[in-house]
Amino acid sequence: MRISDIQGSRLFSGMSEEEISKCLSDLDAKNRSYKKGELVLNAGERAYSLGMVITGSVTIESNDVWGNCTVLSLIGPGDYFAETYALLNEVMLVDVRANEDSSIVFFNIRSIMSINKKSSSWKEKLLKNILIISARKNLMLSQRSFYTSPKSCRARLLSYLNAVALKTGKNEFDIPFNRQQLADYLNLERTNMSKELSRMQDEGIIRYRMNHFKLL
Repeated sequence: MRISDIQGSRLFSGMSEEEISKCLSDLDAKNRSYKKGELVLNAGERAYSLGMVITGSVTIESNDVWGNCTVLSLIGPGDYFAETYALLNEVMLVDVRANEDSSIVFFNIRSIMSINKKSSSWKEKLLKNILIISARKNLMLSQRSFYTSPKSCRARLLSYLNAVALKTGKNEFDIPFNRQQLADYLNLERTNMSKELSRMQDEGIIRYRMNHFKLL
């Protein structure tokens, strides 16, 4: 892993190259590779490190004992996961799974508690950046509740697609989910959702192909 791979990321915002290098050493940064579908972190385990996706993507999933899966979010390059669990030393309540072949760097942020602030110019900057990352993550999870609160399948789809249009500033865009992931994310049954998407297209509300959508 090169410093250039992570220098522009939110976690190291405001740090010099020297500070980043010292941070990587003190936090025992380790790079790992995962194949598509491979579990990165398991529910029931404790996470001691924050994970940063370098290439590929991972899904954050809630899987119950009956085999039901809910996709809570998709984490792409430059984004993070497990930061709250690592800082609080809490048992994971979700699974993290590689959505495709992925490269991930882990930072043992638990160790930051024992690092003397006076001897590390980067510590205050890192904690500030982690706070911003956690706040954005909380916002993202709260947004999902807006998509899943409507009772009908169509209302959930329209709520989500409208939000993507607002974020991108465009009526034509790609979403990060395949069909099954979108159904899991919106807490919908895939077959019913696919039928509803077809009806919406027939009625001239949307056009779509794969994960590409246009709002009409």
